[in-house]
Amino acid sequence: MTRTVLSGNGAQAYAARLARVQVIAAYPITPQTTIVEALADFVADGSLAAQYVKVESEHSALQTVLSASAMGARTYTATSSQGLLLMHELVHWTAGLRAPVVMGVVNRAVAPPWNLGADHADTMSQRDTGWMQFYPESNQEVLDTLLVAYRAAEDPAVRLPAMVTEDAFFLSHTLEPVDVPEPSLVDAFLPPRRTVLTLKPGVPTRLGSFTGPEDYVRFRYEEAKAMARAPAALAEAEQEYARATGRDLGGPLPEYRTDGADAVLVTMGTSSSTARMVVDELRSEGTKVGLAKLRTFRPFPARELRSLASRVDRIGVLDRSFTFGERPAGFTEVASSLYSSPHHPLLRSFTGGVGGRDVTPAMVRSIFASLLRGDEEATEWADLPAPQEVSVHG
Repeated sequence: MTRTVLSGNGAQAYAARLARVQVIAAYPITPQTTIVEALADFVADGSLAAQYVKVESEHSALQTVLSASAMGARTYTATSSQGLLLMHELVHWTAGLRAPVVMGVVNRAVAPPWNLGADHADTMSQRDTGWMQFYPESNQEVLDTLLVAYRAAEDPAVRLPAMVTEDAFFLSHTLEPVDVPEPSLVDAFLPPRRTVLTLKPGVPTRLGSFTGPEDYVRFRYEEAKAMARAPAALAEAEQEYARATGRDLGGPLPEYRTDGADAVLVTMGTSSSTARMVVDELRSEGTKVGLAKLRTFRPFPARELRSLASRVDRIGVLDRSFTFGERPAGFTEVASSLYSSPHHPLLRSFTGGVGGRDVTPAMVRSIFASLLRGDEEATEWADLPAPQEVSVHG
């Protein structure tokens, strides 16, 4: 291992180099741009033997790596916010063609108005496209997760694309010490891609051709089965990665101090760090609370959540995005997972950190206090009033 000071964007670039990606295409967009700038440097200095394709838009970037993946190449792209939205058509195509593309997405608020702050609305708007989605908490986790994502995405039983996200600026531009594994170690963990059903020059083949209603459902069914097989592939990949590096990513829903907890908060991304600190403070004060970090949003860890719910009477979910529905996306998934559970804890939904606002210790304390009181009535969002106030939904 080599300890290197890297931003989250640097961690993405180093991980892509370690994965020995063969085709890269991307279009610059703040705050993603430095990922592909670093990869361009790697290609230019010869440390990464890849084809770097310059394109005129994010739509073309994803089309390029999708086409290369269909030919059997290991590919990488990156984007953020409006760029991901411009890709939307091809986000569906990539999953539907079962192309194991891996994409870094720096989570940024969606316009209007223009905003560069961290917000999960961009990737949450893609949650039904068939991509695996990961929400790392640290730059180290960004690097490790990208390598695990390639291993799972290329598993013949899965063959689905993956998004590895970063909270804008909190990770993308903040420097941390990161342990970078040796290339030989990664080569053993992530050998060259095993190709299945790829296009070959000179061999007449079609992908994504027209099909009628009688057959279309089969394609969606096979895609759904692949997502259902993804948890086993991810668990195997994480176990092997832990044996190789000594770093255990903790599965899709790592728990922290949940034993005997009266209330547990489910978080995603960098808000987990703040919440963990508050959990320690409250525990030292005699208040029994815990944390569950939702690392993997797709495939959704319903089994792990049901296990948590069997041991906890109050669960809150902190979403960093707004959804035009009854509740935000994270809470909706948690509630749906627990609908058939024999034990139904009190569930509450909280919205915070939208548009790059800080998720402060005071805000997390307020969330835990609301959970422990069992508040029923909704107030304002966490992001509108003073930071210590919080939105709670029954």
